[in-house]
Amino acid sequence: MPYQTVNPFNNKLIKEYQTHNDQQVEQALTTAHELYKSDWAQGDIKPRLQVLRKLSEIISSRLEELAKIASEEMGKLIQQSRGEVKLCAEIARYYADNAEEFLKPVKYPSDLGEAWVENSPVGVLVAVEPWNFPYYQLMRVLAPNLAVGNSILVKHAGIVPHCAETFEKLVTEAGAPKGAYTNLFISQDQVAALIDDDRVQGVALTGSEKAGSIVAARAASKLKKSTLELGGNDIFAVLEDSDLDKAAKIGAQARLNNAGQVCTAAKRFIVHEKVADKFLEKFTAQFKAVKIGDPMDESTTLGPLSSADALKGLVKQVDDAVKHGAKIHYGGKAVANNPGNFFEPTILTHIERKNPAYFDEFFGPVAQVYVVKNDDELVKLANDSHYGLGGAIFTPDIDRAKKLASRIDTGMVYINSLTDTAPELPFGGVKRSGYGRELSDLGIKEFVNQKLVVIAKS
Repeated sequence: MPYQTVNPFNNKLIKEYQTHNDQQVEQALTTAHELYKSDWAQGDIKPRLQVLRKLSEIISSRLEELAKIASEEMGKLIQQSRGEVKLCAEIARYYADNAEEFLKPVKYPSDLGEAWVENSPVGVLVAVEPWNFPYYQLMRVLAPNLAVGNSILVKHAGIVPHCAETFEKLVTEAGAPKGAYTNLFISQDQVAALIDDDRVQGVALTGSEKAGSIVAARAASKLKKSTLELGGNDIFAVLEDSDLDKAAKIGAQARLNNAGQVCTAAKRFIVHEKVADKFLEKFTAQFKAVKIGDPMDESTTLGPLSSADALKGLVKQVDDAVKHGAKIHYGGKAVANNPGNFFEPTILTHIERKNPAYFDEFFGPVAQVYVVKNDDELVKLANDSHYGLGGAIFTPDIDRAKKLASRIDTGMVYINSLTDTAPELPFGGVKRSGYGRELSDLGIKEFVNQKLVVIAKS
């Protein structure tokens, strides 16, 4: 796949990028490995944390510039791009402030003597990252691993090369030495060759279930650790005692943010039968109020999908769902007579388990609505999924919500909020949504050598 910047608002080609050949990849790997063996990675953490502080400052100072690059390249609404850029600055600052504490040696009482576990870098990591949050996905990998001392080689998505190139320049400007973070425009075969190389010690991937299974299998064949953040089919549960106006408004945001192209977006709306009709009425009104348009326009509330291929795939998914019995309650088509990759905000109902849509992830502004009689039905439906990434429960009864949250097989549950993210909170899922965690104190220890040292009693 070529590395191209194509504006999804009008499908105009802006720039094509040269790919890196095998010799360039080898040089990048050699440099990264040599840096890992140097004092930069093995020595005092403070110089690495200073790079993260500087990076946070640089990103904050270039908010508008960086936001416009993302919106032009993958179609994210400009205000949402600004939010992503701010979050990246926060993540860099969070690890600059907390990494030293997270990585301190931990003492273990033992009859064998004085014992502790220290956290040290493991080496070069390969990261394969997606386009939907073109800066945030990179920062989730960079910040904790830069603090640890691991070197990172990144293969970003082919449709966001400008974001990829820009991010690497920011890291370099912040003072990171050559080899600490390297962007590579490479093929899947070149990624596989990197994973095979003995100098690479781990792989982090955020992307599709298919890509995750391929990369994880490759890493496992070489006995290397991987972390995966894959798809999601998150629920948004609305109980009978909910504030329906609030649930409908936040539910629409949870489904339509980033044009629905979010792994943790609400995708299956599970509503108690006592309020199902009223909720659907209010939810539909929220979808009808959407303004489709230029993502650079501050008044636009729904931008385009990221690419022509994404639009084509979503059209096919919705058509297949209808062929298998789903009913279109609202929307259901690509926006006619528009050069961009726009799909109408859509609500599907009457989806039975035999329908492929029941298990599929819809990566676009398409909501599925299900009706249940009680909490047990809710939990059964929520857990009847190949995925388990996030989820939301709306009810003023917090004790009831907490019990439901504990019963749902997923990596994250938010009560009375859409599924969100923050530097201090762990992010990740179960089942086919992947394994491992990013962010927080958990994320920084995914790729460290937790080395036990024991001084024997004399």
